[in-house]
Amino acid sequence: QAQLVESGGGLVQPGGSLRLSCAASRGIFDIDTMGWYRQAPGEPREFVADITPGGNTDYADSVKGRFTISRDNAKNTVYLQMNSLKPEDTAVYYCHVQTYLNAYWGQGTQVTVSS
Repeated sequence: QAQLVESGGGLVQPGGSLRLSCAASRGIFDIDTMGWYRQAPGEPREFVADITPGGNTDYADSVKGRFTISRDNAKNTVYLQMNSLKPEDTAVYYCHVQTYLNAYWGQGTQVTVSS
């Protein structure tokens, strides 16, 4: 069955760190770009970061210098290391995987930044 399994969300204090992971199941083939989006309450879903199979990365301006995206192509897994977290980073984070034929979304993982 084709699915994305996310993990790593939680509650963290401002200035803290979290690492998100997203693993693509065996049912997903020919993976191209992998990335992360987020959606805060009452807001539209927004781009956070993505990474190509060759390792080229792109980031939203709001997270540049604080977040790092990486991937393990052998494991079909993408990671998001989030440092210096701010309350405005609070959102549900969604993994996104683009293949040559389809696009997949994870179920979402909650990240809450609060003291």
